[in-house]
Amino acid sequence: MPPFTHHIFVCCNRREPGHSRGCCDPAGSEALRNGFKAELKRRGLGPLVRANSAGCLDQCELGPVVVVYPQGIWYGGVKPEDVPRIVEETVVAGRVIDELRIPDERLNCRPK
Repeated sequence: MPPFTHHIFVCCNRREPGHSRGCCDPAGSEALRNGFKAELKRRGLGPLVRANSAGCLDQCELGPVVVVYPQGIWYGGVKPEDVPRIVEETVVAGRVIDELRIPDERLNCRPK
């Protein structure tokens, strides 16, 4: 089988309500990850593109967070309605969605 062209990791970490860092999956439903899986299936992109749930990606204040590898594109504030656009623009067309991208200088920078 050929290698993956894209591997999408979706933070599904949960924290108690009101946590100071926030939470990427407060309902615990993995709705965002499930949305990616459904969209990839709908477009027939498997098995070359895979979407997996991830534990904490440690970018909590910018969440919900999705990272696309091997490109290393970090998206923050992702909503289920963003999923088809991410698949179309980033996975299919190879373009970064600037308004969702977490700038490099914000990665791993927790507020003081």
